[in-house]
Amino acid sequence: MKRGAIFDMDGLMFDTERIWQESWQRAAMKRSVSLPEDFPSIISGTSGEKTLSIIRKYYRTEEADSIRTEVRQYTMARLAEGIPVKQGLRELLEYLKKNGVKMAVASSSRLDIIEHNLEAASVRSYFDAVVSGSGMAYGKPEPDIFIKAANALHLAPIDCWVLEDSINGIKAAHRTEAAAIMVPDLMKPTEEILSYAHVYNTLDALIPDMESGRL
Repeated sequence: MKRGAIFDMDGLMFDTERIWQESWQRAAMKRSVSLPEDFPSIISGTSGEKTLSIIRKYYRTEEADSIRTEVRQYTMARLAEGIPVKQGLRELLEYLKKNGVKMAVASSSRLDIIEHNLEAASVRSYFDAVVSGSGMAYGKPEPDIFIKAANALHLAPIDCWVLEDSINGIKAAHRTEAAAIMVPDLMKPTEEILSYAHVYNTLDALIPDMESGRL
């Protein structure tokens, strides 16, 4: 059994990726911009300058930072109404805790947003470390955030599972040599992803394969 588990947040632990995408669409409609169908896979998991460059390209404006702020504010207002927890999250967290597995959250969201969501969902106590990609030089699909999370657990990435729902996140996990696990949300795994990631429909579906040693 691996010694560590690193969780993405939006779309994996919480059904919040839909809210983020609604916010991006709302900002686009406000500006009469039409976003492509694959926009979720393009922007999900990104942070910092990468996010800003995507906004500039697809919203066709230099006001990227103000759009990002607007999207965050609308999303946070929605999340204040409650955090929808993904199926199997609590069961998986409890299983890992009972087996002495160290756990971290590694999310591209700001640290205050991550902490808010974890506390609101009453799962903060399960995690030994929380890492934000906000402000990092290179976001997903670069592996930096997962390397930082593994270091925070005092483990090598190869000793960890990385759980993700996004294409960018799985690519980042694979580059660390961690065991990449995808639980799809808005994006289906590509042929490339299927070649190196384990794919499950729900979080609690991982437990039997963890017990058997398949993962």
